[in-house]
Amino acid sequence: MKSLLIFLSLFTFCFSFDFKLKPIKLANNSYYFYGKEEYFSVKNGGDIANTAFIITKNSVILIDTGSSYEYGEQLKEKIKQITNKPIKYVINTHHHPDHFLGDNAFKNSEIFSTEFTKKEIEQNGDLYIANLNNLVQGAMNGTKIKVPNEILKSNELDLDGYKLKLFYLDGHTKSDLVIYDENTKILYAADLVFNKRTLATPHVNIPDWIKSLEKLKKINYKILVPGHGRIDKTKNAINEDIAYLNYLDNTLKHSARNGLDIFEILARPIPKEFKSFTMFKEEFERSIINLYPKYEKRRMKN
Repeated sequence: MKSLLIFLSLFTFCFSFDFKLKPIKLANNSYYFYGKEEYFSVKNGGDIANTAFIITKNSVILIDTGSSYEYGEQLKEKIKQITNKPIKYVINTHHHPDHFLGDNAFKNSEIFSTEFTKKEIEQNGDLYIANLNNLVQGAMNGTKIKVPNEILKSNELDLDGYKLKLFYLDGHTKSDLVIYDENTKILYAADLVFNKRTLATPHVNIPDWIKSLEKLKKINYKILVPGHGRIDKTKNAINEDIAYLNYLDNTLKHSARNGLDIFEILARPIPKEFKSFTMFKEEFERSIINLYPKYEKRRMKN
């Protein structure tokens, strides 16, 4: 029995989760990896967010690195199958763990982020790892915190002569970085946009998020790469997200005014315009549980 337990522990230690990553071509030099529209689980290994990369004359620019070291390592291998250029640059769009915990796989890369994102990774990164170890287990093997070493401040980023426009927005978190490649007219919106996937709101500011989305609508992009869900070549994903945020805000305000409890709110039918959204039940429930006490307190003060 003892020998069996030792064998199983060694098996777990050596376990390598196969993410089955498939790069999807966006333009001649641009690709993205589609993350599953699910919550973290052992089955999906934490592969729930989109990542993307841009091939330039001399290097590769990687936008987000996924939720683990193993994901990052497999990301590297898939990119090498397309180009032998080095991944010199990594950009972390925000501090949620499904977007930056693969950073440690890119030891020779410069990693860019905003000051806020860097501080959140420094202060809370180990807590994110501990939480995902419980949710994802073996796929988190080798995952450690690698803090960004380059702070973004300007509105344009020049990487070996390849220029990207940067937008410093907020609402999903206190710092949501959006990247626009004018060369291809591809907008990397990260988690400010969820396409047909119900929005996650652990650090939300609803009015600010709506303002940010209104700004994104004004950008003349051809392709929008969301943080979650498939790409969009229209403004539909943005408009639907604005509609959902307004619905969430109005539901919370109405419920607080009428003294509803959480169970009464969750018993409401799903509006027809959101029935095509994946994970509506799970994310709507999480949002109500997380946000409703704040609305109740605000109502009591008034």
